[in-house]
Amino acid sequence: MAGNIASQTISEIVIQDNKKTKTSFIKKLARVKEGHVLDTTKLEADIIRLKRLPASSHAYYQVHKKDDGTYKVVYGFEENFTIIPSANVYTTNDDEFAFRLGLYEFNGLGRGLIFGGFFQRDIFNSYAINFRAPYLFSNKIGIAFNYQNLTTQEPVFLDEGVADYKYNNTSYEVLGLYEFSLKHKVAAGVNYFTETYNYIEGATNPEVPQDLKVKKLLYKVLYEFNAVDTYYQYFEGFKSLFNFQYVTTRSDALPEFLIGFNDFIYYKRVGERGNWANRLRLGVASNNDSPFAPFAVDNNLNIRGVGNTIDRGTAAIVLNTEYRHTLFEKDWFVLQSNVFVDGGSWRNPGGDFGDFGDNQNLRIYPGVGLRFIHKRIFNTVFRIDYGYGITKDATNGFVFGIGQYF
Repeated sequence: MAGNIASQTISEIVIQDNKKTKTSFIKKLARVKEGHVLDTTKLEADIIRLKRLPASSHAYYQVHKKDDGTYKVVYGFEENFTIIPSANVYTTNDDEFAFRLGLYEFNGLGRGLIFGGFFQRDIFNSYAINFRAPYLFSNKIGIAFNYQNLTTQEPVFLDEGVADYKYNNTSYEVLGLYEFSLKHKVAAGVNYFTETYNYIEGATNPEVPQDLKVKKLLYKVLYEFNAVDTYYQYFEGFKSLFNFQYVTTRSDALPEFLIGFNDFIYYKRVGERGNWANRLRLGVASNNDSPFAPFAVDNNLNIRGVGNTIDRGTAAIVLNTEYRHTLFEKDWFVLQSNVFVDGGSWRNPGGDFGDFGDNQNLRIYPGVGLRFIHKRIFNTVFRIDYGYGITKDATNGFVFGIGQYF
């Protein structure tokens, strides 16, 4: 038995086809090492991990037996171009127009460092800078820093009607990142931020301030379960993303609260060219009777075509389901069609869970879209969707962006 085990030993690991990505970084991530016994299960797990890197468009392994009876393992690493612009643009039938443009490097120094930022114009100007190093300290431990200065015009829903406020959120965030295994990751940290509300126009209420500035501290825990396998533009499997936050404040107008939500995501290959994608979000927060509720109904978050932050709530149920079909594929280019239904409902601030069945809160938006995909550039999916509401007081509109909606 000892002789048989020795003959299965890996004596050499070779990384090929990587140009920008450092060989030392790939070997650092791989759980299979020289001197290990050959195990195809572990090799396949390494390939899944490598394919999930922004730097990788595809990865594979080969095993070669050497003259001395040991084995050489070759990891093939097909690289993505990783300096990528980001863009999101949307309109609705009331001529609303907003956009977000950004630029990110997803493979900094050839070691998987992510750095970049964005500029947003949504009536007012906003910007952010982000840095993420998921494997900075080891193949399990990393860190992330985020700065954001976000300014928007926000509707505040009062008993007397709707008021428009100029809203600003300036935040500084640090997160520690830890990868338990291929499927399980966690992030935890703190966010210090200042919220400012300035009344513009609309309804007023003597109990709701017209000018408000509050400093807050947010504690955050994120957990990801990921059992999704990818093959270029196709996805197969299940993923769960959990987000829990505790926000402290000294303001009675914006009281402290808890918020938690989970995205359940399921992908299924359909034949050779089809992909069925689903996302269910369940969320609940402290049920404060406040016009500044945390869950928003918004084009870029959950319901395509609905408009920019048209409502708020203290709990949410949202289901997005879509069928993606590859119409044309040649070399690096893919044209993909998309048919979707986005639907959701919200609990009113201070209300109860019966609000989910209220026609005022229910939104259903079917729609169609196209995807223009570059297979050799990370996340280069140019999408355009048109959503058409079929529920009460519905709108319709286009949503443009880079990357799949989910």
